[in-house]
Amino acid sequence: MSEEFAPEQPGGAPPQKGLLQQMEELMAALNADLSALDADLQSTGGPGAGKRQDGDAG
Repeated sequence: MSEEFAPEQPGGAPPQKGLLQQMEELMAALNADLSALDADLQSTGGPGAGKRQDGDAG
């Protein structure tokens, strides 16, 4: 992941992505990781398996 934040280097390096595009890609990756973690926890019967914890009291 360090290559995403490396400073631009001369010699035909691709141009830097815009900050908004970088943030969108990072959020998409984070969402994918969280979805995979949620699926893993539900399949193993981890905390909160089978129910959502949205902060609702009832």
